Amino acid sequence: MSRNIYEKLTEQWTKAKSHIEISDTAFTVLRIIVLGGGIAWLIFTDVPQKTIEDVSQVLIYFTVYCIFIYLWLFTSPHKKKTVYLFSLFLDLSFISALVMATGGFDSSFFNGFYLITALYSFYYGPAFGVAVAAIAAVFYTISGSFDFDKLYWTDFSVRISFLFLIALPLGLLSRKLKEDKNKIENLNKDLKGYIEELKYVQGKLIEAEKLSALGRLMADVAHEIRNPLTSIGGFARRLNEKLVSGTKEREYAEIVISEVNRLERILKDVLTFSREAKFHMERQEINETVKESFQTFIDICDNKSIHLEKNLDISLPPVLIDKDQVKQAINNLISNAIDATPEGGTITVTTSMEELYSIHYVVIEVKDTGTGISKDKLNFIFEPFYTTKDIGIGTGLGLSICRKIIEEHSGLIRVKSKEGKGTSFKLLFPYQSREEDTAIKCWEFMKCGIDDVEGTLGKRCPAYPNYGRICWAVAGTFCEGKVSSPYAQKLGDCRKCKFYQAAAVHKEI
Repeated sequence: MSRNIYEKLTEQWTKAKSHIEISDTAFTVLRIIVLGGGIAWLIFTDVPQKTIEDVSQVLIYFTVYCIFIYLWLFTSPHKKKTVYLFSLFLDLSFISALVMATGGFDSSFFNGFYLITALYSFYYGPAFGVAVAAIAAVFYTISGSFDFDKLYWTDFSVRISFLFLIALPLGLLSRKLKEDKNKIENLNKDLKGYIEELKYVQGKLIEAEKLSALGRLMADVAHEIRNPLTSIGGFARRLNEKLVSGTKEREYAEIVISEVNRLERILKDVLTFSREAKFHMERQEINETVKESFQTFIDICDNKSIHLEKNLDISLPPVLIDKDQVKQAINNLISNAIDATPEGGTITVTTSMEELYSIHYVVIEVKDTGTGISKDKLNFIFEPFYTTKDIGIGTGLGLSICRKIIEEHSGLIRVKSKEGKGTSFKLLFPYQSREEDTAIKCWEFMKCGIDDVEGTLGKRCPAYPNYGRICWAVAGTFCEGKVSSPYAQKLGDCRKCKFYQAAAVHKEI
């Protein structure tokens, strides 16, 4: 039982501790000094017994309400400003009672009003500080019982003036410190964001270089294997034709042919993934490409009790694609969806338009009701040769090829999956309207040239000549692949680019 109480108190202290600031420490230290000084004054000052009794009662009152205030702060640290506002009137009443008990205008404790004004001005700022000074002046006048025979009006005016002279500069200083603190915190936040974005861009660059090196290695290996494999397959087929049906030899030959065919399919995927593809980009109706892929799988789906649906947006504009490459990507996704629904289900192919990063994308979605992919595997599904299928089924390159195709189209690929509920893949192709084709392009606005940007001779910008209005999503930091624009690489974030601000944010051009 006591352990549970201790743990709760520790947890509450951890919450309260996170709200403690320098001003809170100043408030606490001052209260301790006031209490200690008051006790010392009672011990060492020769005053009448009546005064000692009155001051003792005032100090007891001070101690009780201080305990109440700190208990309130401990249990509700998020209400700190409300607590201090409440404690302001308690502090003023304490100082007033102390001044009244020790001689009114003759009391040396009137300096307490200066301390209160200074602390609250520093905490709340100049406007509130001036209000505190005015309230303190009223409390001081009341604590002196309006006995101006003890204090000449000029001395009284000077004392009151000092309240305002303390409140205003300290309040202004406090406001300046808070503004500087906020600026520093915002700068630190921005710096942290820039570092994260730089790490993300650097990660994409490293991944692109790794895939490029892997692709070159795979291409060399595939070419070395392909010739002997072709010979093995050819001789096995010729041998198979001469063997008697039903014999063990014929069975062995058929196994060799089957495995050779499987290896040839793997090699085909390897070469597709590794070679430098030559894309022929034209404005095409995306729905037509989807329909062609759809027809390829109708019979297969019927045989496997899979319901194949299409939901096509007929209002979609033509988008710049390589039809054959996009068809291959769609085929890969539908084929994966079929493998993921072995006991039947529904596969839906949808086309639509989505807005992202201040531009429009034409979207193809392939969604199934199959087995789904676990969360721990989702981060690896686009890696070459990674597969969730059984050994011997697939090559593990289908999704890698899909990603490569979509990156060559300067697009995005998105996946959502829930184990046992199905998977959804989206291919997003950037769209630039014909109206935007006639507007000023990024290279014209930035005057960067196209073929030679700061030493990148011969590396033509991917935005040229088709995406001059949406370069941040094609060659900049909003793209999924390698950041190709030298300006974007320098900036680290296309949101800082003048063209992005003018075209996407302010829409001035």
